[in-house]
Amino acid sequence: MTGHAERPLLFLDVDGPLLPFGENPQRVPRGTTPDSRLVRLGSRLAALPCELVWATTWEEEANAEIAPRIGLPPLAVVRWPAATEQHEREDQWFGLCWKTRTLVDWAGGRPFAWVDDEITDADKEWVSAHHGGRALLHHVESHRGLADEDFTVLDRWLRAL
Repeated sequence: MTGHAERPLLFLDVDGPLLPFGENPQRVPRGTTPDSRLVRLGSRLAALPCELVWATTWEEEANAEIAPRIGLPPLAVVRWPAATEQHEREDQWFGLCWKTRTLVDWAGGRPFAWVDDEITDADKEWVSAHHGGRALLHHVESHRGLADEDFTVLDRWLRAL
């Protein structure tokens, strides 16, 4: 394996962590200068020692609409399979976020961090029981978005691997 393939993953949600609720990414017309908060966010994400991956309902649209506005290159994108009835029932029973199983499968045992505004303790417990590698599930307040303290937690965790 190359060094690149061994880097931990950082799964990124868009709505909430990158775009706090109330912000509209469409307000920045294509070809105009992105807002400085978003550019700063992009450079801080790019500086983390990991491979960034979109884990959002935006899917490929995140590369078209969000990445250029925050100064990131196109990233890998998690595709969301249709949930089976059994998984939907189990997820409701355990109180899991609908993304949790797919992200564990996608990581394939690699260490990963995941930033999202929907993460709960149930997700943390499920990942701990079902993922062979190390994982950091980091809840971000949807009204605030990623902040200095979130970057401190992510950077420390990633560098400690």
